[in-house]
Parts: sequence; structure tokens; C-alpha cells
Amino acid sequence: MTNWLEETPMPAAANRYESLIDVIHRRRSVRRFEPGQSVSRELLLQIAEAARWAPTGANSQCFDLLVVDDPAVREQVLEIFLRQSNRLIDHVKGFPAVKKDYMANTVAILIVLADARWKQAFPVATSPEWAEEYRANNERILVASIGAVVQNIQLAVTAVGLTSAWLSGGGEDTTNRELAALLGYPDCMRAIGTVPIGVPEKDLASRYRRPLAQMVHWNRYQPEKFRPDAMVDYYVKNVRQFAMYRGVEDPNQWQDAEKRLGRWREAFTGEAVTTGHGKD
Repeated sequence: MTNWLEETPMPAAANRYESLIDVIHRRRSVRRFEPGQSVSRELLLQIAEAARWAPTGANSQCFDLLVVDDPAVREQVLEIFLRQSNRLIDHVKGFPAVKKDYMANTVAILIVLADARWKQAFPVATSPEWAEEYRANNERILVASIGAVVQNIQLAVTAVGLTSAWLSGGGEDTTNRELAALLGYPDCMRAIGTVPIGVPEKDLASRYRRPLAQMVHWNRYQPEKFRPDAMVDYYVKNVRQFAMYRGVEDPNQWQDAEKRLGRWREAFTGEAVTTGHGKD
């Protein structure tokens, strides 16, 4: 079998990959911005251009991008997300919610509006017995499309030297209603992706990532890499709050790794999930 890359050396392609993976590695979800900063609309349009080229189902381009750069409007959006954060604290106990005060220091807030009308551009069943299957999958196509838009935005934000976070809270019914009332978008749209952007307050550290060898399967699913329910439960109860916010890619380097990861330490950090059997 011919190895295309070996047979066709492409230094330019290799350089493009290195540039891309560097931006990907530097992308962070950051919630500490320098206050008093601003950027031009020209720069914000550069970020919007990256969003415009995101892949979407059936090339439907099933979104609009609402850019909040007016400080007065930003303060009103902030108030909505402060209420959203309080609801998490009061009614979603156990989730490591973060206060949204940092949004006061954004240079802009980008809100990705999913337009549900475009689901009709996706595969729609003409046989009644298949209607629910395709309806449900079209919901997934819409959400996946918005995810691609948000990713493009975050990578572009990183490439221009800014930083961002991804807030899913705008998609909640209550928060979405409040945002729609403030910003005037129609009922068929929903703020699935909200991306506050700003100037990073400090150098950005990495976050926990699974080993590459553990998540890649060649030609067939490898069952030794399956993460059992007990491991998922352990992550939610004991690891999540640290994995979300600690600035270290390899949790083996956590000073309290043994305590935090427990019997699942090797499973979280090794090539296969073959440990952790037994009682918590």
C-alpha cells in the first residue's frame, strides 16, 4: 500500500498542520480577562469569518452570529448570566458552577443562534415508521453544526491573541427567553453557544487530556479502552471539579494525584482502561 505522504513530500502541508495544532493546543476556556480592554470591529469580523466557514449539516449554515460589543448591552447580558449561574448553584447542586462576573471584562460576547427551521434541510423521512428516527437525528445534526461554529470561533479567537470560554447556559429555556427578549431574536432561534472573549489576564495553562492512545481505536472498537460506568461516576463525584479547572495536562503531575484519582489513576492516565476494578 502506498503511503501518500511519504510518496508526496509536502513541507507546506506539514507547516500548515504545525500552525493549526499549535493554535489548537493554545486554545483554552478562560474565565479571567484583563479589565478595561477593547478591540476593533475589524478584528471581531475576522473571528466571525472563521465562524462563517464552519461545516454545517447540508451546508445549511443554520446559524446567525450575534456580536455584543456595546458595554451597556454587555452589562445586560451579564445580568442574565449571573441569574443563570445562581440557578446552577441553587438547582444543579454538585456541578462546579463558576460565577459569571468575569463577563464584565469581555471585549465582546459572541452568541451563536441556532435556527431550527433549517432542520428541514437535513434528511426528513417520507415513511412514517422512520419519522422519529430522522427527527431525532436532525436535532443532533443541528447541535453538531453549532458545535463546529463554536470551535471555529474559539480557534480564531486564539489565533488573534485573545481567549474565550464556551457557555452552554444560553441554551437553557429560561436563559434563552431572557436573551431573546433583550436582544430581539425570533422564537425559531436559540442561543446554544455563547462565547465571551477577552484579553487573557495571565499566561494560559493546559487542562487534563486523555492519552491519545486511549481514545483512538484502529479499524474496530477496542473493548479494553471502554470506560466503565463506575469510572464515569467516579469522575463526576471526585475528579470533575479538578479536571475542569486545573492547569496541568497530565494529572499524574497533580501533587494530590493519588488522592484525587484513587484506584482509577492508571485508567485516567494510561493507554487502556484495565484498572480500577473493586470497591470505591
